[in-house]
Amino acid sequence: MDPIFIISLMSLGLAVGFLAGLLGIGGGMILVPFLAMLFPIYGVEPDLVIHASIATAMATIIFTSVSSVRAHHAKKAILWKVVAVMAPGLMIGGLLSGGALFSYLSGAWLAVFFAVFIGYSAVRMLLAKPPVATRTMPGKVVTAAVGAGIGFVSGLLGAGGAFLSVPFMTRSNVSVRNAVATSAAIGFFIAVANSVGYIYSGFQHVQGQDGMLGYIYWPALLVVSSMSMFSAPFGARMAHQISTASLKRIFACLLFGLSTYMMYKAWHSF
Repeated sequence: MDPIFIISLMSLGLAVGFLAGLLGIGGGMILVPFLAMLFPIYGVEPDLVIHASIATAMATIIFTSVSSVRAHHAKKAILWKVVAVMAPGLMIGGLLSGGALFSYLSGAWLAVFFAVFIGYSAVRMLLAKPPVATRTMPGKVVTAAVGAGIGFVSGLLGAGGAFLSVPFMTRSNVSVRNAVATSAAIGFFIAVANSVGYIYSGFQHVQGQDGMLGYIYWPALLVVSSMSMFSAPFGARMAHQISTASLKRIFACLLFGLSTYMMYKAWHSF
């Protein structure tokens, strides 16, 4: 790989890991747009850029979620019974999304979907209104079905699903602490299922592109993941030392900018 490309990916991985630890956000919201900027410059075919950006961002969650899950498990914050009920649905939804629909959506429509998602996330972050508990956790069938939906939607975004699973659990009378911790474990299952789907469907649609494992651009995956795993603990420690409220507002403004960029990219792809 080009040295400048490697340095860019290393810097991106460090920033994503640090922000994920500091603000408790998923790296996909940052990774996908910036990978979409870098990939065309360094040889990824234009028709594959958005697909590769989403798939690669999702695959990084496999690695970055492990350290997070270990930390939350050590504090006994993960509701493993909820994870066990949701896991089959998460896996089925992820496989259907990454292994089936993902290949048949154009990069332009995926970019639009992603732009709307991070724009919505930015609004929620600016409003900073925590969900209010209105019910208890539903039965196993409903919870598994919700898991399938979360896994499916996440696969089209390159996200770990916390943007859906945390509100679902907090509205079901689960504490924010447990919801965030449980969502970290949920994100691992989402990432594994969708990554398998991206690899399977990519082998059928991606031909002659160096560095691609299905839709996953593995050189970027290795660099970004290693840097993110290194920097995330520093962000997590700093989160306990400073107020993140103003930082979240600044980050929300960044998300609006990235949302605009992805919409611009989609417009020029139709």
